[in-house]
Amino acid sequence: MNNMTATAVAERARAPQTALQVLPDDGLQGTLVGRVWAPQGAVAGPAVVALRPEGVFDLSAHYPTMSTLLDTLAPAEAVRAATGQYLCSVDDLLTNSLPGTRDTSRPWLLAPCDLQVVKAAGVTFAASLIERVIEEQARGDASRAQALRSQVIELIGENLADIRPGSPEAMELKTLLQEKGLWSQYLEVGIGPDAEVFTKAPVLASVGCGDDIGIRSDSAWNNPEPEVVLAVNSRGQIVGATLGNDVNLRDIEGRSALLLGKAKDNNASCALGPFIRIFDGAGFGLDQVRNETVHLRVAGADGYELRGINTMASISRDPADLVAQTLAAHQYPDGFMLFLGTLFAPIEDRDEPGSGFTHKLGDVVTIQSHWLGGLHNRVTHSETAAPWRFGLRAFISNLTQRGLLRDAVL
Repeated sequence: MNNMTATAVAERARAPQTALQVLPDDGLQGTLVGRVWAPQGAVAGPAVVALRPEGVFDLSAHYPTMSTLLDTLAPAEAVRAATGQYLCSVDDLLTNSLPGTRDTSRPWLLAPCDLQVVKAAGVTFAASLIERVIEEQARGDASRAQALRSQVIELIGENLADIRPGSPEAMELKTLLQEKGLWSQYLEVGIGPDAEVFTKAPVLASVGCGDDIGIRSDSAWNNPEPEVVLAVNSRGQIVGATLGNDVNLRDIEGRSALLLGKAKDNNASCALGPFIRIFDGAGFGLDQVRNETVHLRVAGADGYELRGINTMASISRDPADLVAQTLAAHQYPDGFMLFLGTLFAPIEDRDEPGSGFTHKLGDVVTIQSHWLGGLHNRVTHSETAAPWRFGLRAFISNLTQRGLLRDAVL
């Protein structure tokens, strides 16, 4: 083990750039767990892993699913106690988990969740609330957005972040806006008592770091949504966090909120990763999530660059409240992942004046934060992205073939 540690440290010293692109600012000091596709062995398949200074260790013999690991009474302690089997160096894994670098004979990162339902909270920041109202008023037409933006801000103002959803002040504002004829379904969930929580992706459908992320080919107005995503176990406990891209098709949702499923849930439209950082009681917990700043960079193949930030301190609803509302009338026996929403809403023109921002094929989207590392994906069309074929039946069959269900539960 000591020799392996020295080797891993030496490898990272020789080629630190790749690790710095994906790891948190404090490197491997936190409790970092993920899922990788492990091509080694008689049967290739997904493996639950821990990232340590000594390398990447397969914990599947102890925890065949991430859901099982996060459901233990003390996940951070469980990870530390599980020795696991050495799989590869951290740098080898991360190098093989960036856009355009994949060697399918070596392990690469998958989305870090498996059996968990992927949920998302919407309209949780004042800036994104205003943009949702604009989408609705524009009926999905980007060319109308700028004129409407000035009108909406004049009537609503830009200080909605100071209003607590569901408070008497919020209800007074609701009455005023109704009188002005500007009330919106987005304002209802933005400042009303009930949060918007929807299902973002089916179980096992999310893509991981390095995978292509998809937008529909019939969308002409869309953008990334850089978000913090909570990992919640079956008991409703928040046990960790990761990063996510809740890809948003503004033109489709803007035509009608009833098209939310078409706008949000498409092939490869949900990216999560690079891994889950587990709350460990030693420097990383929900307070760090509440104060995290998420950075976004979009780098186009044409040389275009867009940057933005999502500051969690500006969120209108506390993350714990969003989890509680998700659980209010539903159970999640395998746990769930919860996107917390974003402050970021790009309004700068990319091409024609007044057209705003929209993705182009080949854009590389980087979502990065101090505590959670970096999630990197390249934009393609949902219709041409790698099709989702590894569902629950394939997953269970794969675990059975690898002998991981004989002495363990999912």
